[in-house]
Amino acid sequence: MSAQANPLVGHGGRARRRKLTGQVMEAVATSAALLAAAVLAIVLFTLTKRALPALNVDLFTQNAAPFGQTGGGIKNAIVGTVIITGIATAIALPAGVLLAIFNTEFAPRRLADLIGLTLNVLSGVPTIVIGVFIFGLVVVGRGQSAYAGALGLSIVMLPLVARATEEVLRLVPSHLREGGMALGATRARTVITVILPTAIGGIVTATILAVARAAGETAPLLFTTSIFVGTTVNTDPSQAMASIPMVIFTSSEQPDPHAQQQAWAAALVLVVIVLAGSIAGRLLSLRTRRQIEQVR
Repeated sequence: MSAQANPLVGHGGRARRRKLTGQVMEAVATSAALLAAAVLAIVLFTLTKRALPALNVDLFTQNAAPFGQTGGGIKNAIVGTVIITGIATAIALPAGVLLAIFNTEFAPRRLADLIGLTLNVLSGVPTIVIGVFIFGLVVVGRGQSAYAGALGLSIVMLPLVARATEEVLRLVPSHLREGGMALGATRARTVITVILPTAIGGIVTATILAVARAAGETAPLLFTTSIFVGTTVNTDPSQAMASIPMVIFTSSEQPDPHAQQQAWAAALVLVVIVLAGSIAGRLLSLRTRRQIEQVR
């Protein structure tokens, strides 16, 4: 009996081809993952090697050295980064969470799709465009300030917080919503007392990931708070502040070898912060998903 006449032989051939295709794609995906891990390892190794000469206690406890002098640290830049990122988080977090709640719980389908498309487009806008936009909107006529830099970073963070929060809210079982409203609670009260407490872990995860992303952005700060800000700690957000990304940008362009080593050290500190935030966010995300699955 020929292979065409026997359907089992034909099905077996297709099964083998599918299995072979699956194995090939699995090998390709594994190779891509290993390549990405190798690139990350190379970046971390290079940063660590070049940053080691400048990694000491003074780097974190001393302010930047006056112009023309060597030594000093990045204490003022660390403080500035914390303040700017903190203000940006205070703007983006409530706005992103409220937008996600409206989009998943109250908005009509077409409006929800439009908002989702807008968030996707906003997340893909180059950050340098955001910096130019904030420069023209806020900086011109008022001068650079930490508030302007934080506003630029909040625009970068907003779609990340909103989209990640939406995903977590959609994972909340529908019977929790139905149970809350069956007890006589309004939809808004159900969201506040039932949905948000269940999804709080995912919202924290989204916030951590957004902060890790914003902490490493340079382009918005380049247009909003990049002027000479002195060598002392400045805690007034109405004035321009030093930041770790701007220290990297400016010190790496100087001919002084110590300044270049300090730029490498600042880059390593920033990468470690972003990497730690990303890892913590992923771990919290997995934990939140497991907790929601248990509720289901």
